[in-house]
Amino acid sequence: MKSPSPQLLRALRTSLANTRHIPSQPRLSVLSATVSPCHSVAPGAVIPSARRNNSSTVRPSRMVSRAHAHKPTSRDRGPASQEDTQTDFNALNVLGNIPAPTTAIDACLDSGFHLNNGVKVGNGDGVLLVGGEAFAWRPWKAVEGAENDNAARDSMLNSKGQFELDESVWGLLNLVWPKPDMLILGLGGSMFPLSPETKRHINSLGIRVDILDTRNAAAQFNLLATERGVTEIAAAMIPIGWKARPL
Repeated sequence: MKSPSPQLLRALRTSLANTRHIPSQPRLSVLSATVSPCHSVAPGAVIPSARRNNSSTVRPSRMVSRAHAHKPTSRDRGPASQEDTQTDFNALNVLGNIPAPTTAIDACLDSGFHLNNGVKVGNGDGVLLVGGEAFAWRPWKAVEGAENDNAARDSMLNSKGQFELDESVWGLLNLVWPKPDMLILGLGGSMFPLSPETKRHINSLGIRVDILDTRNAAAQFNLLATERGVTEIAAAMIPIGWKARPL
């Protein structure tokens, strides 16, 4: 048997060398890809990704500058205006040039009233304002069987807590002509419901009725009497010191 020629041996060595070198490259690349992420971590070091996700330990830095302008002390954004732009509310009052009625109520007292014309009603009397005239009004005097005035005042409320008066109390409204369109009732320091009988009698005279406490009734009368006239608006008021007790 002949020995192989030098050319054949050289070709075999070259082929074997190429065969051993080709698989070694992916093995090294796989090894490098596998080994490269494995780095030694010092104890106490913080991984960057964990630092970003953990908001309880590290707070994000403030990106907005703290040098903000202070809150403005006024609403003016320019130089002071030289024009007179202040609204004159007196010029908007359509009733400003209309004189108040002489029977307008200036003050409500515990025992009476002070009117705009200087008349003072005292001694615990009420006031009846009809047609520009003022009358002392004592509706409790029409109560029969009362021991005294205090008991009579208390009896102006019925057992249901309603304000009820005898028809004779409204005798002046039967005589006056033309009759007022509205009667404003001021029931002392508080407001009570009006009994159906009393309301029915006032309405039968062609007069509407409005119920308020005396303070608000006085303000309502002053406004409506100025606007519509004293012939259209009447008032019947009891002093604010009257504290009724239901029977």
